[in-house]
Amino acid sequence: MSEVKSALRQTAYAARKGAFDLRNDTRAVAAATAHLLAEIVPATGRVIAAYLPIRTEIDPRPAMTALHKMGAQIGVPVIAGAGLPLDFRRWSPDTPLIPGPFGAMIPEQGDWIIPDTLIVPLVGFDAACNRLGYGGGFYDRTLARLAKAQPVVAIGFAFAVQQLPPLPTEPTDIALDAIVTEAGVIRRARP
Repeated sequence: MSEVKSALRQTAYAARKGAFDLRNDTRAVAAATAHLLAEIVPATGRVIAAYLPIRTEIDPRPAMTALHKMGAQIGVPVIAGAGLPLDFRRWSPDTPLIPGPFGAMIPEQGDWIIPDTLIVPLVGFDAACNRLGYGGGFYDRTLARLAKAQPVVAIGFAFAVQQLPPLPTEPTDIALDAIVTEAGVIRRARP
């Protein structure tokens, strides 16, 4: 299974890089941001975790800034260690940041939050809202932990070209509620 996922990651990385390299045409990111905001609002009183982009990930900061201005609390992930779920530290557009693991920037200090909504980065996804991540299992462990305490909504954020054929899944893989791209929103079918 890990070899299959590794090959799929390479395909998705290449597609994402191609879309990212076209970022001078900001229409794709603007369209994806508009779809993401429509999927989340109203934001007042919500506690939303997003991410600060690394490599060629689509940039959620325009949406994060808009949601912050609408009254949502925003947090970003902090890796506590290998094999552990993520923790989330409060973020605002003027939060001082320092380098964290894997090259992601993290808040230098601040309050910890427990999100009710996650905007999740990904390498690839399929039409059933299965997510192909980097292989560390951080988001699967995090979603499992959060769901034990309260309902949580998990929304993948990506370029449309990152969509793959049906992904192989393992018992620990947790499907997302929706995937948002510049082309629109794919929602997971409910049984």
